[in-house]
Amino acid sequence: MAVEVLPLTTADIPEAVACIQTAFADDPFFRWVFNKRSGFNLQRNAASMAAHFRYGLSCEAPIYIAKATSRPGDSDKAPCSEIAGVCWWFPPQPASEPVSWTVWAQDWLLSFRQLLFNIRFGGRGGLNVRRYWQWKQRQEATHAKVWTDPRGYYFCNVLAVNSEMRGMGVGRKLVEAVTQKADLEGMPCYLESSKGFPNLVIYEKLGFELVEEIDCVDGNDSCKLYCMIRQPKKAD
Repeated sequence: MAVEVLPLTTADIPEAVACIQTAFADDPFFRWVFNKRSGFNLQRNAASMAAHFRYGLSCEAPIYIAKATSRPGDSDKAPCSEIAGVCWWFPPQPASEPVSWTVWAQDWLLSFRQLLFNIRFGGRGGLNVRRYWQWKQRQEATHAKVWTDPRGYYFCNVLAVNSEMRGMGVGRKLVEAVTQKADLEGMPCYLESSKGFPNLVIYEKLGFELVEEIDCVDGNDSCKLYCMIRQPKKAD
């Protein structure tokens, strides 16, 4: 079996969305912010995620997919090409510089699309808006505390790997598509994970270090996000 890491294209978006939805079905943060599962709308969520992917492509964000040319155990069958994983990054944004006109315009376009989805689907698809904004406020405060490099950080927003492909190095290949670039540029990287085990050990092997934890608490329901930073590695 071979796995090839490629930049995301518009044609890949539907399959990339499906990959993330499946991989994050049991994610602690996802279940915390979509706490009323009976109200969860899979189609609304897919539409929102697809809009975010289009936003990322328009802003030239580094978003990569891993395509497997064959399934495990399918050596006797014809090769297939499917998305085995997705890694979605945001590029560094220097604190002293305003966002570009392109990003500003895409921010407004994304907000408009979300408004249309709210009308079309009759709401936000089960998203707990109060919890979402609680998390955003704590995330912004955490970034202000731990993002000490004025040049900004490559921010790993989403990393998802199909369950049948886990443990085969797919996640490593996806992450290294950007960390190797960051090393060449001398730039740091950042990510957040809501799974302590085994994710922290995996990310530590990729050079990330735990720097902070975000506790999202709402009544008796809580979720912890582990914030990790990777400093650039110098060439040997």
